[in-house]
This record gives sequence, C-alpha cells and structure tokens, in this order.
Amino acid sequence: MAKDYILEKRKFVIGGVAVSIVLIYLIRLFVLQITTDDYKKNADSNAFLNKIQYPSRGAIYDRNGKLLVFNQPAYDITIIPKEVENLDTLDLCQSLGITREQFLKIMADMKDRRRNPGYSRYTNQVFMSQLSAEECGVFQEKLFKFRGFYVQRRTIRQYSYNAAAHALGDIGEISAKMLEADEEGYYIRGDYVGTSGVEKSYEKYLRGEKGIEVLLRDAHGRIQGHYMDGQFDRPSVPGKNLTLGLDIDLQMLGERLLKNKIGSIVAIEPTTGEILCMVTSPNYDPHLMIGRQRGKNHLMLQRDKMKPLLNRAISGTYPPGSTFKTAQALTFLQEGIVTKDSPAFPCSGGFHYGRLKVGCHTHGSPLPLVPSIAASCNAYFCWGLFRMFGDRKYGSPQNAITVWKDHMVSQGFGYRLGVDMPGEKRGLIPNAQFYDKAYRGHWNGLTVISISIGQGEIVTTPLQIANLGATIANRGHFITPHIVKEIQDNQLDSAYRFPLYPTIEKRHYESVVEGMRAAATGGTCKLLTSMIPDLEACGKTGTAQNKGHDHSAFLGFAPMNNPKIAISVYVENGGWGANYGVPIGALMMEQYIKGKLSPKNEIVAEEFSNKVILYGNEER
Repeated sequence: MAKDYILEKRKFVIGGVAVSIVLIYLIRLFVLQITTDDYKKNADSNAFLNKIQYPSRGAIYDRNGKLLVFNQPAYDITIIPKEVENLDTLDLCQSLGITREQFLKIMADMKDRRRNPGYSRYTNQVFMSQLSAEECGVFQEKLFKFRGFYVQRRTIRQYSYNAAAHALGDIGEISAKMLEADEEGYYIRGDYVGTSGVEKSYEKYLRGEKGIEVLLRDAHGRIQGHYMDGQFDRPSVPGKNLTLGLDIDLQMLGERLLKNKIGSIVAIEPTTGEILCMVTSPNYDPHLMIGRQRGKNHLMLQRDKMKPLLNRAISGTYPPGSTFKTAQALTFLQEGIVTKDSPAFPCSGGFHYGRLKVGCHTHGSPLPLVPSIAASCNAYFCWGLFRMFGDRKYGSPQNAITVWKDHMVSQGFGYRLGVDMPGEKRGLIPNAQFYDKAYRGHWNGLTVISISIGQGEIVTTPLQIANLGATIANRGHFITPHIVKEIQDNQLDSAYRFPLYPTIEKRHYESVVEGMRAAATGGTCKLLTSMIPDLEACGKTGTAQNKGHDHSAFLGFAPMNNPKIAISVYVENGGWGANYGVPIGALMMEQYIKGKLSPKNEIVAEEFSNKVILYGNEER
C-alpha cells in the first residue's frame, strides 16, 4: 500500500505547532518568574505598602556649641500610579494649589525614565515635595478622595543665623545624574542630598539610614496595620551631628565688614588647622535654599553678575601681591640666596636693571631682610629672585625655578590643599615647562621678575594665603585646613589630624616672624598696633595689581608667640593693603581672641560695614 505523504506532512506540522506552543508557554513562564518582577510587584502592592521612614538629618553646631543648622517638619505627596482610579484632577490641583498644566508636567517627568530611572507603576513615586504643615493640612482633609496618593513626613533644613551659607551648604532633590552615580542604591527619586558646603562633603554622616514600615492592606487598599505586628519593620537611624571649627560670631563680623564689597576673609587656628571663619562676599541668605522656591531662588542667584554663589575663599583665584613675599623670603633663606643679616639690596624707587624697572614706594635703602618685609620692599625680592635664577649652582634658570617651585608647593601653593569642602581651586605656581613654552626656551630671572612680588603668573586662593599664615605662626608646619572639628561618634580623616612640614627649615621662620612683627610695630601694618596694641599681632600687607583699582590684601596672625588665629583678607579693588586688609584683619583678630570688639573698634567696624567699594566711576 502506498504511503500517504500528505498525512505524514500533517503529523509533522501538528507536532511542530504543539512543540512551539509548549515552548512559548515555557519562555513566558521564565520571563514572568525569573526575568521580571512586575507581577510580584503587582501582587505585593495589592497586599503591602512599604513606607519609608526618613531619618532626621544630623544637626550642625559651631565650635562653641551654638546651633547653626537644624531640621523642621515638611511633607511630600507620593503616588502609586497603579492605584490611581477615577481621579478628579481639578479637585486635586485646587487642593495642592497647582494648575492642570503643572500636574501634567509632574506626571510626565515622573514617567520619564531618563529623569526617573527607578520609575515603576507599582511603587511609591514622589509627586510633590517640601509642603509646609499648612499646605499639607488642606490636602490631608481630602486625601480619602484621591486613591493612590499618600502623605510622607520628611524634614527640611532650617538655619539659626543668616550667615555662613557657602560653608554650611544646602540640600536639594537628587538629580538623575546623581542617581545613576549612586553605587550603593541608597537614594530614590525625590530624596534630598547635600549639594554644596559641608552638607555635600559630609553627606554620608549627616543623612543617617532610612527605616521602613511594612503595612498590610485589605482588598480595597485600606491600611489594616503593620504586617506581622511590625516584625519586618526597620527603624530609621538619625544622621550624625557635626561640630564645625567656625566661630559664628567671627563669621558674622566678617560678613558685616565685607558688606557691599567683593572679596574674602579666611581665618585658621594654627595649632589645629580648623577654619575659624570662611567669609565670601557677596553672599546670600541660606534661607533662600529652603522649600519649594529653592530652584527659583538658585536660578536667580546663578544669573546674578556679582556671582554670590561663588565661594571666593576656596574658588576665587587672585594674585597674592606682597603677602607672597613671606614665602619668597623663606625660599631665599632655605637656598642660601640671602641670610637674615646679609648685605642689603639697593632700592632707589624700585628695582632697576637696564631698561627694566619694578617700582617701589618710598622707604629707607638699602634694607636687609627683616626691614624689607616690614617695609614691603619690592626691590629686595626682585633682586633675590634674579640672584637665585641666575645662580650657577643650579646650572640653568629651568633648574632654579624647579627648586623654587618645589619649595612653593611644599608651602601649600599650586595644588589643592585638600580642604573638606567641594569646589577648591588649585591656583598656579608656574614651572620651567610653563615658561619654556611661553618664551620658547629663552627666558631668565628678569623675564619673570614679577613673580618675585606675587604678581605675573602667580595665582593663589585666600585659603592658601591663610594657610601660609598658619605655617609661619607654627614656625614650620601646618595641618590641612578643615572646617569640621568633630563628627559625632566618628573620627576625622587622618589628613586633618597630622601636621605637614614644608621643605623650609624651622630656624628660617623666626626671621620672617620678626619681619612681620616689625611691619606691625612700624611698617606697612602699623595700624595693627594702633588698633589692637596688646595682642602682639604680626602682619604683611599686599597690594595686588589689577587692570582697574588694585586689590587690598593682608596676611597676619596673633599673638606672635602661642598664636591663636592666622588670617588672610582680600578685598577686590580695595587699593593699598593698609586701606582695607589691615584694619579688617585687626578687627577680626580682636573679635576672636577677646570675644568682642572694643568700643572704639566697634565704631571702626560700623564705618567699614558702610563703605562701598568703587569700580571705575560707579558703585557696585
């Protein structure tokens, strides 16, 4: 009997179809049970509500125990999109004080996986954040009408003083970029995170640890209580409190003195490296960074041409002017270019070499080292640099500047110091390669003579100059400047606990200290002695050249022996260092050491707070 080939083909076709159906079911089961948790989320979301318990963020205190930053209650509105049914959008918008357009934008942003990579219809998503108790109260009365919406209690920051905004920093809603970079998986959309200042640097200590409540729901979504009597609940852990090195009274005085000016004041406790004040001007009210208007206020500050968001203390870079002569003196002494009592360099109205002239103000001549610091003689330091870069023992200017640069770097210049704040700039100390490129290898000490007096290509930050003051005050060592003094139940990073030693021998610092004390008793800083006669202050003025008005700078510390404070002052377009730098420095020293200003100096402080720096023919 002949085979029925058509029947045979049908058997294979039917068998193939059956096998295909089985495979499809198997693949689908694998996808549902192994590769996706959508159905599990759906089932869980019907039975359970995992409610995050946000910890209270750590408080921040000043060095004297004064509360600077604390928490106050705020509320987020969250939503589980899968649960939303028959939503009365108009009523919801009226209850929350938003428009329909705002509602649609919020929903679109929430579902945008680029903005919100953790989006799921089955889990809590932030709808609105940082509502006040009053705003939330209105909404909570109608909450029963909006199925799928919930209220989440949170906290936001509050400030005791309108001061130290840059140092303290602020918190804001985490960005998509930050979420992607979160390797721990700690954060979700809508979480708050430190965005600047110590709030950012010490985020992991301040934030605490989230807790969770597992709540049981019935078939209608109503909360029935804690699942298994709270057996799977986990309490939140509060964040750690911080104590800063800041003295808030000193900080507020500094901000008052720099009112209507552009510049910075940085003060350091020499023995510990703790930052006593970090003033930058113009600044802003930290309260502007609280609540739902934060974004709008931040944009306003960002657009301000005066750059109030710039922390000039660590991100502002300036020519240091004559304050840098102290670092030059230490380098020259270390290299044997000069000694304390070596023959003096001439100064006839400045440094003269052929057609080259670097001017100087009127003073006696010639001067040895100590009087040259006291009088801030430009010629002395020009001759010192010229002699060093031409000294045959180095073989070439390139080798000489390498030695010079290494000494400067060891004193804290040219690189970031490593302060515990975001945004620190490194400044610039030029090296041989820099000048070889600029002058095609043909240069010498005369070519770069301006760096001898802290001009030319030299760029530093106010923090670096204050650190130089602390190093001189300590006679040859510094601890990396840091703004946090203590972390609750934790130890500071070792970088902020152990001293660093520049390449300058300790014995050379005494000569520079003697010169800075002479500046205060009868030199360019003599205003120190008249304003604070009993504090035995030491100082060095700086007048940094500028395209417009010169910048007024000051470096100092007090007392000369057993110093308590080292300080740098920089006032843009302030003219001579003695105009603004010295008197502001004197007031700050007295405030910190004595705890208050004398009646006479309080009058001076009020006068300076009312002064407005002129820019050209305009006031800004």
